[in-house]
Amino acid sequence: VKDLEQWFFRITDYAERLLDDLKLLDGWPERVRIMQENWIGRSEGAEIVFTVQGSGEKIPVFTTRPDTLFGVTYMVLAAEHPLVEKLTAGTAREEEVRAFVDKTRKQTEVARTSAETEKEGVFTGAYCVNPVNGEAVPILVGNYVLMGYGTGAVMGVPAHDERDFAFARKYNLPVRVVIVPPGGATELTEAYTGDGVLINSGRFDGMPSTEAKAAITAYLAELKQGGAKVTYRLRDWLISRQRYWGTPIPIIYCDRCGVVPVPAEQLPVILPEDVVFHAGGQSPLAEHAGFLHTSCPACGGAARRETDTMDTFIDSSWYFLRYTDPHNTEMPFGREKADAWMPVDQYIGGIEHAILHLLYSRFITKVLHDAGLTAAVEPFTRLLAQGMVNKDGAKMSKSKGNVVSPDEIIAKYGADTGRLFILFAAPPEKDLDWSDRGVEGSYRFLKRVWRLVDRYADIVQATSAVQNPDEADRALRRAFHAALKKVTEDIEERFNFNTAISAIMEAVNAAYSYQNTKGDNINPNVMGEILELLVLMMAPFAPHLGEEMWERLGRSGSVHLQPWPQYDPDALQVDEVEIVVQVNGKLRGRLLVPAGMDAQAMQELALADERILQHTSGKQIVKVIAVPGKLVNLVVR
Repeated sequence: VKDLEQWFFRITDYAERLLDDLKLLDGWPERVRIMQENWIGRSEGAEIVFTVQGSGEKIPVFTTRPDTLFGVTYMVLAAEHPLVEKLTAGTAREEEVRAFVDKTRKQTEVARTSAETEKEGVFTGAYCVNPVNGEAVPILVGNYVLMGYGTGAVMGVPAHDERDFAFARKYNLPVRVVIVPPGGATELTEAYTGDGVLINSGRFDGMPSTEAKAAITAYLAELKQGGAKVTYRLRDWLISRQRYWGTPIPIIYCDRCGVVPVPAEQLPVILPEDVVFHAGGQSPLAEHAGFLHTSCPACGGAARRETDTMDTFIDSSWYFLRYTDPHNTEMPFGREKADAWMPVDQYIGGIEHAILHLLYSRFITKVLHDAGLTAAVEPFTRLLAQGMVNKDGAKMSKSKGNVVSPDEIIAKYGADTGRLFILFAAPPEKDLDWSDRGVEGSYRFLKRVWRLVDRYADIVQATSAVQNPDEADRALRRAFHAALKKVTEDIEERFNFNTAISAIMEAVNAAYSYQNTKGDNINPNVMGEILELLVLMMAPFAPHLGEEMWERLGRSGSVHLQPWPQYDPDALQVDEVEIVVQVNGKLRGRLLVPAGMDAQAMQELALADERILQHTSGKQIVKVIAVPGKLVNLVVR
């Protein structure tokens, strides 16, 4: 079988920078940064070189626990490891090992590494030597080791690794304890994976395992059998796709010159449009003579083009840079314009793109920065990662048959209802559970808002200074300006649309309470002011209703072209505040006190209150804790 030759981007060269620069992204959700950190998967440890007995072949192994090296009792190679065939060719083990390898290679990587998949292996008949104690350990082939991760070889330390312990028990392999907690037993019923003190480890006996990691690593370097190493879970980015759609890979193959990049002046390579598709066949580019056959840019001789196209993630990972200079016909974008616009201030996208798309975008931006094409080192300053919509306990999707038709919602309730419910049901970064009752509740709220506006639209006056407000007027203005302050902060700073809508709902409740209190004696200036604020605050969440209510109030132009209102700090001021009074931490009363009252005055009022005297009379007050505007706590005995 001919090996498939494919192209990669060497993203692993940027692994450390991609990891380090996560600290620059303080405008990104913590969970997204953690997901990328885990995907990059930096591990500090040691590379250890085992030598195959007889042949002298080397088997390098990476481990984060070099302190357990004296506990190695077997070695496991991946089925794809090139040594497997060398070790078994012409031996009595060849047939069994080959059958096992064929079976294993048919499994997906996901299946092989799944916790539910039974860990299996076969003995190759060969042994390798542990470099620190000279012991020969058997070499097996296992289904849970992958060639694409690490070195394709894993040293088995069953006493101190749960997977290795189960594997050793299954195949009756030795279990040697080399680390014990202080005073711990040396006989194990399960793997001990924590730190402790080394035993059965030669010159390192008695050393704390945390110190032994560095000491044994240094010893390996001294023996020239390994040393300190950093590895990454991240693998190079495979960009080759054997299909028509996608950007052509600009490479030409010449029998004389070898692999030749397409010169810059011949870019871009354009896909032909007269291709013929065959079901189950290869890419039509490989059969298109006009595309496939070309001349070598170096020698001018006959040559052929690469027929693989690029992964579509390529385009989605730099399109934002094209937006900075979309009409440039000479290059993807100009440096001056890119620097004027980049990095993107705010990026909004689904949480499903947290790893590949966002990581690739960061990588490509860094490559372009290194090439001198942009000053930006990160593409997106702030990130809002949307959650999923769930229904009936599962992600909403056509395949699951749990999709809610927008047409049905719009027909029954209107588009604003669906929009309001989605924004109110959960923070945008969290998953949303669809609720028909919640939709109905949003519809009722919108009707409640409309009734309030419609009732007073004909009698309220244009917004002007409120004359002689009474306490009910002041309370209503305070409620709406407090709501405006919160809505402004929640939208502009936090994208907390659900709490912004909640604040509007509380303000609407205050307006209905005001209506019930004042009856026909409402202050038209106050009502006019708060209704205008209400419509302006509602417009981003219910844009169609917002436009209707703006017109109903007699205002001109579109509500969506109005400047965002500013809250009045003076309206938020209160004459009195309620404080709580505690005795030994238990609530014993509440007091209304003038706003701004100092701690000493609050203490004196609390001590004079008859309800509090019932709990303090005849007792010694040993301590008083007074927090202005909040509470007084009396400690007595």
